[in-house]
Amino acid sequence: MGRKFEIPSVYRSPVIGAIKQARRSQDPRKKDFAPFVIDLGPVRFKVARHFGFCFGVENAIEIAYRALDENPGKRVFLLSEMIHNPQVNGDLQERGVRFLQKTDGTQLIPFAELRPDDVVIVPAFGTTRELFQKLAELGIDPQQYNATCPFVEKVWKRSEELGRGGFTVIIHGKEVHEETRATFSHARSGAPSLVIRDMNEAENLARYIRQGKPFDSFLADFEGRYSEGFSPERDLERIGVVNQTTMLASETLAIAELLKEAMRQRVGDEQLSRYFADTRDTLCYATWDNQEAVKGLIASGGDLAIVVGGYKSSNTSHLVELLEEHLPTFYIQDATEMLDVERIRHLKWRTMEVVESPGWLPRGADPVTIMVTAGASCPDAVVDEVVMRVASFFGVAERLSAELLLT
Repeated sequence: MGRKFEIPSVYRSPVIGAIKQARRSQDPRKKDFAPFVIDLGPVRFKVARHFGFCFGVENAIEIAYRALDENPGKRVFLLSEMIHNPQVNGDLQERGVRFLQKTDGTQLIPFAELRPDDVVIVPAFGTTRELFQKLAELGIDPQQYNATCPFVEKVWKRSEELGRGGFTVIIHGKEVHEETRATFSHARSGAPSLVIRDMNEAENLARYIRQGKPFDSFLADFEGRYSEGFSPERDLERIGVVNQTTMLASETLAIAELLKEAMRQRVGDEQLSRYFADTRDTLCYATWDNQEAVKGLIASGGDLAIVVGGYKSSNTSHLVELLEEHLPTFYIQDATEMLDVERIRHLKWRTMEVVESPGWLPRGADPVTIMVTAGASCPDAVVDEVVMRVASFFGVAERLSAELLLT
């Protein structure tokens, strides 16, 4: 997947772009997860090895802007946000794109108002089989500008294979997230399907798989997250695990291993492959790389971390989750959230509350070491602005240039 996409120049950046290009040249096989260090004297930045626009996001952005270029004078709609990034979504809206739904599925514009000559873009998260069918019934080709991430589609295809093989599909994801709603729709069309959110729910599910918990409480435990007609007695006989691609990859692997062990305890080693499907190949490489790069940041040490990304972004929140276990971490959507040297506005992702924190930059450290990373839907240009603003607080912004950093 080495394809180059046509991305508006406004999303590119001179400093971060040059750093990424240098790292790709030095480490083409992506074996080194150590951060890139920008030493500006009083402040030192440690920039994650992998972050920012992934293959799926660049693919989606290219399709969205192509839809605009190819359809002058036509009405252009998005099913919902293209990606979870306010800069990208805002720019598309300024260019005339209208959203048909909110990210939770709430309708903004009735489908009855659509005409056959309208253009509708399917966002990177994909959408449900029902909405694909609805658009087709309205005379709109949903495949013409289908920006569904190829890795999401890979999960759908694997789910179909599991169904054909007689397996139930267990989806590790957030049931309200667009991608999980879409995956659940595609999976349940061909197989019994169930959504679980985290390790606690996986442990509960494992009790049922081991047949150590009465099945009569299953439907209440997982209410609203199983396919129609789901029977735990029948449908937990053979399973495979897929995920929402933006979840913690390590958690998906741990959940799969937990459920595999529960199945092993029930059927034994010899029969295990008949009852538990290996689906590790469905994990998104970009999610994995970004999370491993954060682990590289943590190992390198620092005073605080800044994570940049849209506040609705699932993959960004998981980078924050990893970092905040080790050091003060601030989740911001752009440079304007750093109000001044004393105050920062940031998201508490667990409660989805935006708060303002004083004294965020440590005093007395020489230099202050700041880790920087960003979500898969965050433009490099936004990260550039964040690093530049922090450098300005230390009076060294003029030293930030691609030429100086890479010489």
